Amino acid sequence: MKLPCVSLGLLGTILMLCSVDNHGLRRCLISTDMHHIEESFQEIKRAIQAKDTFPNVTILSTLETLQIIKPLDVCCVTKNLLAFYVDRVFKDHQEPNPKILRKISSIANSFLYMQKTLRQCQEQRQCHCRQEATNVTRVIHDNYDQLEVRSAAVKSLGELDIFLAWIAKNHEVTSSA
Repeated sequence: MKLPCVSLGLLGTILMLCSVDNHGLRRCLISTDMHHIEESFQEIKRAIQAKDTFPNVTILSTLETLQIIKPLDVCCVTKNLLAFYVDRVFKDHQEPNPKILRKISSIANSFLYMQKTLRQCQEQRQCHCRQEATNVTRVIHDNYDQLEVRSAAVKSLGELDIFLAWIAKNHEVTSSA
């Protein structure tokens, strides 16, 4: 007689955990054409990286800094790095080549759209910012601030592929094409 009670208790626990996973710990869905963003970046990557005067310095602290992000912090770090690129990198970069500028503008517009999606997640209390997420963002800002503004913008643009790969790995990305 105890076996059915244990089974019901176990089933109830599983259902509760699934409910928590689906409502509280769910990753925010980024609905944008990541392939288009990656393609746009690949078209300008060589030109941007050729302008990099500090090849041995990194802003994103290589992929290692982003690899240690826990699943609970992914939304916050993504939101913060999107803001970092939109508010600082894209604004600080001065591009004389109109073709490259169009590609950068296209990427920036995609980032603005992703920011809007993550803002909605935050309003639904699905995007929490813990201290670890804040610390990672602070390290990236500090790395940026150690370089002259234009050099830092070029460096950050050249490292965009690191951030894009991280987004693809950590978010359920759907195409809105």
